[in-house]
Amino acid sequence: MKEPKGKYAWTATVGEKGQIVIPKQARDLFEIRPGDTLLLLGDEKRGIAIPPKGAFAELFGMAFAGKEVDEE
Repeated sequence: MKEPKGKYAWTATVGEKGQIVIPKQARDLFEIRPGDTLLLLGDEKRGIAIPPKGAFAELFGMAFAGKEVDEE
């Protein structure tokens, strides 16, 4: 099966301390470096998402303005 352009899927194993390792290809693609802080968003029905680092300001702005995020 051919992947859609710009779409990726990786797996990660959860260690005994609840830690995961982000695959190198994903770290390189999204410029994730040691010491970076990542935001994890959880939804019981849809799962966990890790938005791009630059999305922090936009997400917090919407949260504190009381706006809803558009669902796609």
